[in-house]
Amino acid sequence: MAKKFAKPRSMKDVATHYCPGCGHGLIHRLVCEVIDELGVREDTIAIAPVGCAVLAYDYWDFDTMEAAHGRTPAVATAVKRVHPDKLVFTYQGDGDLAAIGTAEIIHTGSRGENLSVIFVNNGVYGMTGGQMAPTTLLGQTTATSLFTRRAEKEGFPLKVLEMMAVLPGVVYLERTSVHSPKEILNAKRAIKKSFQTQLDKKGFSMVEIVSPCPTYWGLSPVKSMERIEKEVVKEYPLGVVKDVGLVSS
Repeated sequence: MAKKFAKPRSMKDVATHYCPGCGHGLIHRLVCEVIDELGVREDTIAIAPVGCAVLAYDYWDFDTMEAAHGRTPAVATAVKRVHPDKLVFTYQGDGDLAAIGTAEIIHTGSRGENLSVIFVNNGVYGMTGGQMAPTTLLGQTTATSLFTRRAEKEGFPLKVLEMMAVLPGVVYLERTSVHSPKEILNAKRAIKKSFQTQLDKKGFSMVEIVSPCPTYWGLSPVKSMERIEKEVVKEYPLGVVKDVGLVSS
């Protein structure tokens, strides 16, 4: 039993800076487990974002680079073109990917770059004080939507995967979550499929992972997980958004 739950080799044994109940730690471990299982630790290059996961390189024991805010896919594109046989992936939040980085992610997908994207959607800007994000739900209160998010004032939540699905260069898109053991396993499976898609040189793929932010949702870790199940997945339904069938699940 101890061996089954041992720390992945690709994960450093250090204390985390994330808030209690944050989903980033879970997702970090899933990424590391997949890399270990694929046996590509020495051939992996991650691109860390600006945001809560800005210190991802403190937790991953494989090569990781930092990118300017929102430019993570551009850096990944350059790295992958220089090292086409490496596993290259970006790890991005909704600010880095869906706000300042919207143009970058769209054009990366449009070009069909052969890389993977892990997109963590917690519906709020966690690093800078809990401001409204593009993914914030209608009716949700944040530091910059004190009267809640209203469609007529702040617009609708941005569904990145559905938007990316129309691009011919995009091969595989799936939305997952970490609010239950079942969904955590689904998230790991999707990450592995995304990485395998790249290793098979099939093209661009992205896994969106709905994640809790207890601190700025104003909820306990348990209530945050319940909110995902009761509210968030109604706006962001889980499942495959696009799969051209080039790789097996």
